[in-house]
Amino acid sequence: MDNKRVLQVGLIIILAAVAWFWLPHLRPLEEPINVTDFSSCQQAGGNVLQTDPITCKMPDGRTFAEEESAQPDVILDQPKYGDLVKSPLGVMGRARGTWFFEASMPVTLKDDTGKVLFQGPVQAIGDWMTTDYVPFAGTIPFDPGTAQYGVLIINKDNPSGNPDLDSSIAIPVRFK
Repeated sequence: MDNKRVLQVGLIIILAAVAWFWLPHLRPLEEPINVTDFSSCQQAGGNVLQTDPITCKMPDGRTFAEEESAQPDVILDQPKYGDLVKSPLGVMGRARGTWFFEASMPVTLKDDTGKVLFQGPVQAIGDWMTTDYVPFAGTIPFDPGTAQYGVLIINKDNPSGNPDLDSSIAIPVRFK
């Protein structure tokens, strides 16, 4: 092989080696993550600290607390899941004010075959025109017949009729 050819091959090898090492540095970097909350802080590689609440700390000193988990719209104090109940059934709990209309909220008690044993309202206790929790209570008379199991359904009152605004919770119960 002549010297000219050896120089050309050598130059190509040198250029390939330079390109191999320097091209990754010349590529445009990914868009930086806009850090505005706990989740984006984690994605950007922030340091997650086991504090109360859990926080994420960025190298520039900014900290972001972990978001609270969503609280349920209804908290039922009585009956509890799977309780053994008898008539009349006392129903008590707290619900977001948005679940009431004119201070009432519909409840339904069904047996294990789907037969409606009671359908009617429970009443808000206090100011229901809020997004905060509002205590409620009601008494449900029913006759379970021979049914051993049932379900208590608490519905969000939805006078608009818009199905997108419907919501409910269901609590299984046992009959005495």
